[in-house]
Amino acid sequence: MNMKTIVAVAAILVVLAAGYAVARPADGFWGGMMGYGNAITGGMSGMMGGGFGNGFGGMMGNGGGMMGNDGGMMGYGNSYGRGMMGGNGGYGSNHCGGYGTQGSNGANATPLTIDPAKEAVEQYLASTGNADLALTEVMEFDNHFYAEVKEKSTGTHAFELIVNRYTGAVFPEMGPNMMWNTRYGHMNLNTDAQITVTEEHALKNAQAYLDKTIPGAKADEADAFYGYYTIHVLKDGKTYGMLSVNAYSGAVWYHNWHGTFVKILEVD
Repeated sequence: MNMKTIVAVAAILVVLAAGYAVARPADGFWGGMMGYGNAITGGMSGMMGGGFGNGFGGMMGNGGGMMGNDGGMMGYGNSYGRGMMGGNGGYGSNHCGGYGTQGSNGANATPLTIDPAKEAVEQYLASTGNADLALTEVMEFDNHFYAEVKEKSTGTHAFELIVNRYTGAVFPEMGPNMMWNTRYGHMNLNTDAQITVTEEHALKNAQAYLDKTIPGAKADEADAFYGYYTIHVLKDGKTYGMLSVNAYSGAVWYHNWHGTFVKILEVD
């Protein structure tokens, strides 16, 4: 099967998955097709989802499927370039990926510092022509930089970005930012539905997940995005990572692509 056929089939599956999830947002043991579900093993095979516990084995989910987050054909490949067209493979191993740690500059390239990364994000935002968008923070991890953007007019967080540590390229973050963001994400649902998960509820779900998977870690603060919350995770009193909680189902999706935290730059 050639790549055009694979992409066409994947696109059809995306549409079918979206229709199914809207019509039937599951909340049982098997979770939801788009991560709408609170299950330990993810969605109905974790399709496009995270589920509760990252949706192991989903066709388009977070754990190893055709377009999955951990080794899928078009996935984000959590280790050493498994994704054929995706992600965080590192060391230039991805065929068409964007999340590789080294990128095209090779293992001996000098990484950017956090200030140039901030400037790259600001240039990216200026290029959108949307003056309502403002950068709120940049976090440096050993895989890349992460940035949060909010709307000035509403105070609501708009979307999350990744900056390549070596090239300065800026692009949307994978995971919840693409799949759960109802205004700026790839699904772009523009839903007016009332969210059912409060910030307090999201923090409780996040802590329950951490207690099971990263003992000793703590859910710290929640930033509200359209359709989900992103929560910083602390361990031993220091920033450890982050996760997101779906604002409609309470599903938890851990951001397992960042690597080790280095520093943070708050932007006024």
